[in-house]
Amino acid sequence: MKQAVHFGAGNIGRGFIGALFSNSGYHVTFVDIADQIINQLNEQKSYQVILATDQQETTTINHVSGLNNMTQEQEVIEVITNATYLTTAIGPNILPRIAPLIARGILERVYQTDEPLYVIACENQIGATDILKEHIFDNLDEDTKERVAGKVFFFNSAVDRIVPIQKNNTSLDVLVEPYYEWVVETEAVIPHVEGMTTVKELAPFIERKLFTVNTGHAVIAYLGYLNGKSTIDKTLADEAIVNQVEATLKETGDYLVKQYGLDKEEHGKYIQKIIDRFKNSHLNDGVTRVGRAPIRKLGPEDRLVRPATEAQKAGLPYTNLAKAIAAALLFDYQEDEEAVKLQTMIKESGIAKVLSEVSNLPEESEITQEIMKQYDALK
Repeated sequence: MKQAVHFGAGNIGRGFIGALFSNSGYHVTFVDIADQIINQLNEQKSYQVILATDQQETTTINHVSGLNNMTQEQEVIEVITNATYLTTAIGPNILPRIAPLIARGILERVYQTDEPLYVIACENQIGATDILKEHIFDNLDEDTKERVAGKVFFFNSAVDRIVPIQKNNTSLDVLVEPYYEWVVETEAVIPHVEGMTTVKELAPFIERKLFTVNTGHAVIAYLGYLNGKSTIDKTLADEAIVNQVEATLKETGDYLVKQYGLDKEEHGKYIQKIIDRFKNSHLNDGVTRVGRAPIRKLGPEDRLVRPATEAQKAGLPYTNLAKAIAAALLFDYQEDEEAVKLQTMIKESGIAKVLSEVSNLPEESEITQEIMKQYDALK
């Protein structure tokens, strides 16, 4: 049976990427440090993916197993030597931590077989696979790097599926929205995976997704939190917030249309489709889940700051994006480690200094000044 190894046995891994591999005839080995999940995968050897609809249609995901990368390193290396695909959905900040083990697997593999291995990081990060590749290569000697050429292929990708926090933490079953998109950048003909789309140029797809889906989701979460809403769908029952989200996504849309020549009318329809997805009450998606890790989300290349700086460069409006950034700066949820750290930074250093440190925005820049103005208005 064809083999796929997937780092990250969480809800996205099981409910999205791993499920697609299983449905395409692959045995999927999930690699994670969560013993409970790994043990359940090995005991049950299957789980259910449930669609967040009235009917709650279910699909059984078979041919799955698990390995703990902390205690079963040799076994992980072995599955890498036999896999066709190696994918991740583990969080961009974790990629450097798993790279040394992946490098050891690749080292063993290239001396044993000429069969190709396809590596794809399925993360909400532009160029995530490039980042993973760089960390992997940092752990390879020159001879192995030469052997990798023509044997191990690294493809960037864009992924899109909403997977909320699950109500039953003891079950492997995963509730997911019906919609999904997995776009992989390659001109090569690669082994078929049901649900994967390949394109020659990924940038328009990943930026369209990141600056519509991720930006929109974050804006809803932070405005919802400030307005005392509990979930994304309940936040979107507030017409004023819907209008604000639409205004923000019009700014990101204007940049995307100008940068990539997208059809303005078609992109407008895409924005509305995304907002309608967020309104799905079956997801019951908490604003604190979506808003978590605000420091990462305020990064210079992430969903809020990047479109604002690109809009400014293009001479386009960014006032609503500035308001979204200000709302993120006010996310003070005490159970989120980054939120607590961010509030401490703001208290000690002030907004301008924090934006310089977290978002690479010059303290005297027009964007920083606009964010500070919006921050004061929202407080």
